[in-house]
Amino acid sequence: MYLHLGQNTVITHDEIIGIFDLDNTTVSKKTRDYLNLAQKQGRVEAVSEELPKSFIVCSDEEKGFKIYLSQISCATLLKRTQENYK
Repeated sequence: MYLHLGQNTVITHDEIIGIFDLDNTTVSKKTRDYLNLAQKQGRVEAVSEELPKSFIVCSDEEKGFKIYLSQISCATLLKRTQENYK
């Protein structure tokens, strides 16, 4: 199954490690540090130019993990994953 993250970005469900709300999780300094480190390592990809609402951590064979910043909310992404299993 596939999950559309916005624009032209699609990932498989098998790649997904976690889907997180950007507003709620970045309150924590540890999460901000994690995202900053991933950005410096080139592991973060913005799906669109719009203000991101969520980030998706995915497994990546080359880099170990990759983070996508998406303008789509966590709730919508969760609905999309559940719809594929009905």
